Amino acid sequence: MDKTACDGDITRIRQLNEIGIALSSERNHNALLERILTSARELTGADAGTLYTVNAEKQQLSFAIVQNDTLNIHLGGLSDPVGDQFPTISLHQADGSPNEHLVVAYTVLNDCTVNIEDAYAAEGFDFSGTRQFDQATGYRSRAFLTVPMHNHEGDTVAVLQLLNKRTDAGIDGVFSQADQHIAESLASQAAVAITNQRLIAEMQALFDSFTRVIATAIDAKSAHTGAHCRRVPEATLLLAEATHRSTRPEVVDFHLNDGDRYELKTAAWLHDCGKVVTPHHVMEKSTKLEGLFSRLPMIEARFAAKQQALDAAQLRAELDAYRSGEPFKDAQRTPFTAQQQQLIEDLAFIRQANTGGEFMRDEDIERLHAIARETWQDAEGHQQPLLTADELDNLCIRRGTLNADERKIIEGHMTATLDMLGELPFPKHLQRVPEYAGGHHERMDGTGYPKGLTREQLSLPARMMGIADVFEALTAPDRPYKAPMKLSQALTIMGRMVEESHLDPDLFAVFIEEKVYLEYARQHLAEEQIDTVDEAALPGLRR
Repeated sequence: MDKTACDGDITRIRQLNEIGIALSSERNHNALLERILTSARELTGADAGTLYTVNAEKQQLSFAIVQNDTLNIHLGGLSDPVGDQFPTISLHQADGSPNEHLVVAYTVLNDCTVNIEDAYAAEGFDFSGTRQFDQATGYRSRAFLTVPMHNHEGDTVAVLQLLNKRTDAGIDGVFSQADQHIAESLASQAAVAITNQRLIAEMQALFDSFTRVIATAIDAKSAHTGAHCRRVPEATLLLAEATHRSTRPEVVDFHLNDGDRYELKTAAWLHDCGKVVTPHHVMEKSTKLEGLFSRLPMIEARFAAKQQALDAAQLRAELDAYRSGEPFKDAQRTPFTAQQQQLIEDLAFIRQANTGGEFMRDEDIERLHAIARETWQDAEGHQQPLLTADELDNLCIRRGTLNADERKIIEGHMTATLDMLGELPFPKHLQRVPEYAGGHHERMDGTGYPKGLTREQLSLPARMMGIADVFEALTAPDRPYKAPMKLSQALTIMGRMVEESHLDPDLFAVFIEEKVYLEYARQHLAEEQIDTVDEAALPGLRR
């Protein structure tokens, strides 16, 4: 071998190594495919080429990249899409026999490289489609080098086909054994890069599905809060994008790239994963007296027993008056009637208090204690309170339907969330998921849970999730204990939460100024919830 040829081979080997390194670092799938074909053509001096992808399930080949310098055709990859300009190629014919008449199918079926000097003179292959293409374009297809590309399991995942070797005289050369070897080497490296990309994509798809399985499990567990896990990610990303474009001095340094978006979205999907361990009867507690079963019927039974006792006492009094020969006067009936009416009103009040709400007044609490001091007579003749201590404690809940112990159980879902996420070996690009997901119940003044972190200790994305979580909860249409709020009411409450150092003031300002609430509302809220919001009158805004 002369020195010039030797130097040329060394140069191509060096180029091959450089291309292999570049292929292994390429993250964009379309760019990877384009680079494979372009690099193969550069190394072999091919005027044109095609990269086919193999669909093993359908037993088909599809055109992924098509390049032809002479005809100025560049389709697929980062260029114009191939679309349906070229049909798929079946590996088998209609009768099931192998489609070995087409060289690219033959390469896959026989797992071999095919090097043809002149398609027009080749025997055993059908190049009628090639001839038609040449007639339509004026091109002359001559030399073909077709190379299979295998994954780590030995399956053919793609096919590299090079066309027309360039020479000093034009494009009438043939592909040498050296060209074939270099193309096969490149195909091997390229197949590894394609396989790695596919494996990474499959792993990411599996992980994404896992995060959604958690939300689905919560959805199945609670029809009242499951949709929360699907809506919070959307609200969070809307606020994140708004913060990204905001010019407010306090957040102007916050920027998002695709990796940041994916990390935040993943955290938002997992932010309540700990709810899978929350007892069903606590999570589904739609009324104050609900537990493993509703205690309201027991109270109603006591009221009914007391009512019957009053009715019986009145009848005895009337009977005694009749026996004594004196009429039963209205003045004698009035105490019974008053007590009976009071029982009716007290039971109605208990039923109303049982539904829960945003606030219970002090006078309502006092009335419940007064009712609890009343007694009824059980079947054994013993006097019992109309309300037990446990029933009274639950009915006196000032907001919502959860008592102090149950609220601790609910709050425990955050500890469970952090424990669960702590067991996952998050890769570098997802390292902040636990911090983002675990901070949405913290308060700016450090009085939140589970860690009692302050505003300065929380990242902006974690604070964003706090706002998204509250906004979704206030406007959600599927809470059993309250009607969905209108925008103006929800935002007023959130403004007060800002003033109480619960929510971040700067992000709340972005939430309002960038109309994040309205964008979310148009996607998820009923029309009757979308009312006019007087932004200037909202509390908690930094103007």
